[in-house]
Amino acid sequence: MAPRGFAGPPPLQPQPPSPPASGIWQGKMLAMGALTGFSVLSLLTYGYLSWGHGLEEEEEGTAARAPQAREGPEPRSSATSQPHIVFILADDQGFRDVGYHGSEIKTPTLDKLAAQGVKLENYYVQPICTPSRSQFITGKYQIHTGLQHSIIRPTQPNCLPLDNATLPQKLKEVGYSTHMVGKWHLGFYRKECMPTKRGFDTFFGSLLGSGDYYTHYKCDSPGMCGYDLYENDNAAWDHDNGIYSTQMYTQKVQQILASHNPRKPIFLYIAYQAVHSPLQAPGKYFEHYRSIININRRRYAAMLSCLDEAINNVTLALKRYGFYDNSIIIYSSDNGGQPMAGGSNWPLRGSKGTYWEGGIRAVGFVHSPLLKNKGTICKELVHITDWYPTLITLAEGWIDENTQLDGYDIWETISEGRRSPRVDILHNIDPIYTKAKNGSLAAGFGIWNTAIQSAIRVQHWKLLTGNPGYSDWVPPQSFSNAGPNRWHNERISWSAGKSVWLFNITADPYERVDLSNKYPGIVKKLLRRLSQFNKTAVPVRYPPKDPRSNPRLNGGVWGPWYKEDDKKRKPGKNKAEKKQKKPKTKKKKHRKKGQFPNCQIDLARGKS
Repeated sequence: MAPRGFAGPPPLQPQPPSPPASGIWQGKMLAMGALTGFSVLSLLTYGYLSWGHGLEEEEEGTAARAPQAREGPEPRSSATSQPHIVFILADDQGFRDVGYHGSEIKTPTLDKLAAQGVKLENYYVQPICTPSRSQFITGKYQIHTGLQHSIIRPTQPNCLPLDNATLPQKLKEVGYSTHMVGKWHLGFYRKECMPTKRGFDTFFGSLLGSGDYYTHYKCDSPGMCGYDLYENDNAAWDHDNGIYSTQMYTQKVQQILASHNPRKPIFLYIAYQAVHSPLQAPGKYFEHYRSIININRRRYAAMLSCLDEAINNVTLALKRYGFYDNSIIIYSSDNGGQPMAGGSNWPLRGSKGTYWEGGIRAVGFVHSPLLKNKGTICKELVHITDWYPTLITLAEGWIDENTQLDGYDIWETISEGRRSPRVDILHNIDPIYTKAKNGSLAAGFGIWNTAIQSAIRVQHWKLLTGNPGYSDWVPPQSFSNAGPNRWHNERISWSAGKSVWLFNITADPYERVDLSNKYPGIVKKLLRRLSQFNKTAVPVRYPPKDPRSNPRLNGGVWGPWYKEDDKKRKPGKNKAEKKQKKPKTKKKKHRKKGQFPNCQIDLARGKS
């Protein structure tokens, strides 16, 4: 496996492990400690450190952390040396929305599993649904799969490129039984795009990004409505019993575990629909949240409590059927929370659909008897692409030396407390997203057009260009009313011409002090890194709507509509390609500034 690299000496390379030479490491420890506490007091007292302390425009490395010494008991012997892998992906869970981050929402299962495992407190995903899922399953950034713009919509003839070897395919090569339960959202316009054709032995769940939790129907637009619950490659009409999806998916996982031999390795990918809108939950989960006045927050809390209970039931099933002692459980959210739909990312800035920390910094942890250092916190840099090489290596699989991945094997980082091999993250480069009006090549020192939406992290530094999205800080008191009250939000108005931001995320995890004017040398280095990444990008895949996708033409079901005969037809020009090739064409109407065309936020009534 060859992680992607660049020719020539790249900037900001890490130095070999050595004792810290400046105050920057102390600043990192202090910042992350404050972030874990999540008190308003810590935000106010720590938020305005001396930002210049320890910050140089020279290239600098990060100090080494000594491995933790504590080890857990050895797991019981098993017929297979390959671990059972359970990856649980929550949908739209906010960074604050877990008990151990200070939330008022009760999550005893997540708190216990995380406390007994390793909490990932410097863990990043993508700001919306499809990108996070595609990067998890391929180990590649969006720019290397053509999915760097928006999500895959139900009516688009688009899916995860078929020439990418997926994680379940690699695990099957070494004897794993692979099963997916939950939300796919990686395209389905042709049969080859379906989960069972991308490496999963079985699939039970939804193909789209959202839908009703009870009826499993989804309307993408007026007249474009259909059923969206599948078992393998067919609509699961037999399961249309009005069961809440979180509970239904958990029952399916229990059935899979009950029928599988624990002496043979299994990969379970459980992608829950919760806590994505529409905000719906069974009535009993509202009991502890009657005091929450904000109806969206109350419904969201009920949904998260139900999800927490579901994960407890999955854990019990792993123990009951003999999987637990040789299992690795990974928990992750797919992106930040959406405050308008009840989620909270406080004290981080921004929300789902943005490249501020609130959109991309996620709740995550690993729980396993196989961990060497249990009950610890990992503050090393980890990204969702890292699970691909990490899990394949743990499964005793192999990755071809010529395969260009963007992820790293970070198991020793998590299990033993070693340094992370990752020193940077390309959050994304989206060449067709709404351009920043005041961005230009000149503003990017002739290196990069700052009108383009992009974001990158290199060591302590984070650079954003273009239009990063909704940038408010939304404190808990914003949820005290019937609807989110923006008077409680902390808002900031940028000066005219702003299209570049620079933050030291280690010292300033809440992105309160922009350092772009103070450290132009660092800005230039990160702009060059963006430019280098962009040279490796593939064209954007974002085709126009295909009317043949209408469920009315497919028995009332969302599903594959592409026919082999269609190959003979001359393909129309890709909308994204048009926009890239002809940037001077007449400007089209864009969505409102700061918004993503993300998974639709449908605040349908929950059951209370």
